[in-house]
Amino acid sequence: MISTVTLEPLFHLHNIETPIHRSKLKQFKKPFFLTSSSNLIKFNASFTLYHPHMPLSSALSPSNTDTSIDHSLHCSDTFFSNTFTINTTQMVEGKVFVRLDQGKDVRNWELTVGCNLPGKWILHWGVTHVNDNGREWDQPHGDMLPPGSVPIKDYAIETPLKDLSLSAEDDTFHEIRIDLKPNDHISAINFVLKDEETGAWYRNKGRDFKVPLINYLKTETNTIEPKRGLTLWPGFSKHSSFEKWILFFFLMLFKSRAGQDDSSESIDPKQENDQLEGYNVEIPITKKVLINNFISVSVKKYFESEEVKNLLYLETDLPGDVALHWGVCRDDSRKWEVPPAPHPSETVKFKDKALRTQFKPRGNGQGSSVQITLGEEFSGFLFVLKQNENAWFKYKGNDFYIPLSSSSNLLINGIGEYESEGVKKEITEEAIQKTSFFQFTNGTVNEIKNVVAENSSESGKVKSKEVQNSILQEIERLASEAYNFFRSSIPTFSEATTVEHRETTIVEREAAIVEPEATVQSEKLTHDIKICSATGSGYEIICQGFNWESHKSGRWYMELKEKASELSSLGFTLVWLPPPTESVSPEGYMPKDLFNLNSRYGNIGELKDLVKRFHEVGIKVLGDAVLNHRCAHYQNQNGIWNIFGGRLNWDDRAVVADDPHFQGRGNKSSGDNFHAAPNIDHSQEFVRKDLKEWLCWLRKEVGYDGWRLDFVRGFWGGYVKDYLDASEPYFAVGEYWDSLGYSYGEMDYNQDAHRQRIIDWIRATSGTASAFDVTTKGILHSALEKCEYWRLSDQEGKPPGVVGWWPSRAVTFIENHDTGSTQGHWRFPSGKEMQGYAYILTHPGTPSVFFDHILSHYKTEIEALVSIRKRNKIHCRSTVEISKAERDVYAAIIDEKIAMKIGPGHFEPSSTFHKWSLAIDGKDYKIWEASS
Repeated sequence: MISTVTLEPLFHLHNIETPIHRSKLKQFKKPFFLTSSSNLIKFNASFTLYHPHMPLSSALSPSNTDTSIDHSLHCSDTFFSNTFTINTTQMVEGKVFVRLDQGKDVRNWELTVGCNLPGKWILHWGVTHVNDNGREWDQPHGDMLPPGSVPIKDYAIETPLKDLSLSAEDDTFHEIRIDLKPNDHISAINFVLKDEETGAWYRNKGRDFKVPLINYLKTETNTIEPKRGLTLWPGFSKHSSFEKWILFFFLMLFKSRAGQDDSSESIDPKQENDQLEGYNVEIPITKKVLINNFISVSVKKYFESEEVKNLLYLETDLPGDVALHWGVCRDDSRKWEVPPAPHPSETVKFKDKALRTQFKPRGNGQGSSVQITLGEEFSGFLFVLKQNENAWFKYKGNDFYIPLSSSSNLLINGIGEYESEGVKKEITEEAIQKTSFFQFTNGTVNEIKNVVAENSSESGKVKSKEVQNSILQEIERLASEAYNFFRSSIPTFSEATTVEHRETTIVEREAAIVEPEATVQSEKLTHDIKICSATGSGYEIICQGFNWESHKSGRWYMELKEKASELSSLGFTLVWLPPPTESVSPEGYMPKDLFNLNSRYGNIGELKDLVKRFHEVGIKVLGDAVLNHRCAHYQNQNGIWNIFGGRLNWDDRAVVADDPHFQGRGNKSSGDNFHAAPNIDHSQEFVRKDLKEWLCWLRKEVGYDGWRLDFVRGFWGGYVKDYLDASEPYFAVGEYWDSLGYSYGEMDYNQDAHRQRIIDWIRATSGTASAFDVTTKGILHSALEKCEYWRLSDQEGKPPGVVGWWPSRAVTFIENHDTGSTQGHWRFPSGKEMQGYAYILTHPGTPSVFFDHILSHYKTEIEALVSIRKRNKIHCRSTVEISKAERDVYAAIIDEKIAMKIGPGHFEPSSTFHKWSLAIDGKDYKIWEASS
């Protein structure tokens, strides 16, 4: 097997992948034509459709203009032919259109939002009212809502855009119209676009779209006079988009201050409406679409000098420079070797292990092709494709394999498909009868039928037990493959929803990791994301240094200090400590006085000694910072606990206003309310100032190197960025926890929406924080518990959790103090823990190991896995090539240094280019290391 690395081109954050045929893209539309034969239809002289009754040999014969076949040769019928689909991607540019016009009623106005990219578009929108000092988004009045609108909590509306395309061949256009009335006193419309097919969100340069509707300003004479519509002032439309938003910001600032001077002024709606002017704005967006390319291969036998030869013809419509990396094999082991000359022109040896031949453009200008002649002594032809020096193509993770003899190990299953190492292609019954290869495989089908018939008839001839078992095993294998194929072909929103994205800049502080970052979904970055101190070196291995019961001894800091050397020797580089503050709950997650560090785990002196000891043994320390909520010291006049004491003596302005339990006077929450304690309003400047001061004090006084952030669903990720910029941690990880997707009690295969929500939070922090990969934990639960290891590969053939989209920001884990320990809220499948650790400790991301497991009977195995990871320098951006994801086994190659498998099924890594040595063999898991 030739070793390949799949490299995706760089693109921006909000480019989303959607399946689309080339004919759906305007630039690829070309006329089709019929050949003189009524059996054959060609598109662009590349796409070939076969009539059900047309012989395969005639359909796949290379044309005279595209090859130099010597027609004097005596060729037999086509021995083998097939067309493989290759999924590539292309960026499609489109626009979001925002237009304001007078409505049918001239007293009203109409806002139109449109998009000309394919998808199932939803407008997620809300309004900002005049003089609204709270959160910008509020729900509009009911008479503004277009048909089909659905309320989202109490602050937004979702409305589907109408598809105005007349047919599939027409240009795509989606649109929605919203009626506006000046007397509604709305200062702006806020919205984002959502593609429901993919679950992706589209924003404007990383922010919500905002349509300003301010059309009046307070003048020096203390009267409000109308201004000229949305242009705001002469020349506004000539500014760049960025300048417009800056100008609009200062306009809003001036208006709000003017309103504070005399809030009793009234507004004449009629006067406003008379002066409104329409406008039209076009905002460019891009989207990644899936293109169905192909590679077709045909093999013919012919005689030359009384010798039988194989004539191979390969044709592809892949654009650009395409190279064929190929070799041959002599038996079913499929070991690559270089055949003797002659070779096609422009063929060179590649590392003495394969040949590289450039495809040549076809004579008609459509696609490219290559022709190869091989001797009869070879049983198979192996190849992979390389495009434009940066993209490699295999078929479902395997090298392409083409049989050259009837003894090649290919089997026909019973549903009209042939199979070769995962390659499936529909073929016709007549085609099966046409070639000796298919006649051979038909014999296997007949053997299966005979076994069934013989077992049901006492008078039938009974074959040997060994033969029967062999055939029955083949039936079982095919049934398993059919099941996996069925599961992967169920139509869902995930057919092509996940897209890889790459960071545009990576600047490492602690290590020279230069691999391009794979995957952030949904939005376009307008600036480089640079790796800051909060993302570590990339080689971290975390130990959660406590469980749910650790506080009970009252001296946990001292107990853990005694284990610091042992944890260092096990290979851990980071330790996560429990919340250090005074707390209503003994575990620390209901903090009260943040500057009081005497807790049930120990006092401040013991904490500082513990941190110092960890630093002495080379381990950095994460503090558990509970920023979402805080327990009050005093009651207000209504008996509600929302007045705080201690050094941070806040009043009820520090509490969000939309949690009815605590009667806060702050602004609305920017996330989900915790309800067990007052949610802190992080939009208040004094709150942010105090919390930044506290975090910086902890860094200096205690010596923490970073943070584990509790319940970050409760407040906007942008506030997290503010706190991290101020405290400058080495590493930070947030607990963004919500439920995975289930249908009728069964976990959905597609969990893209779940990991997208985690990605959205990370993106809100501008990538300054990592997040726990809850998606991966949940999928591992089902995969291991129900023997459904196919779940561990998404539809793009990548890890299905956050680690498959943004691995450097994914902190993988299988258990923590909430899910395991004595709480056991979501305990990992019993007895399968080491399979889970075999997965997260070999894969990219930053693995976190639970304290209870470290000091259990798993200790030796965990130590071995950590050692393998560190010895092979596996890091948070390591590459994963999934080799198998079947019912009973998952296997992958990581950085071409480690091969691993979990599950009871069989897997052995190929030794074509690497010699593998078994490093550890545990219960239903194995790890190999490359030795050459």
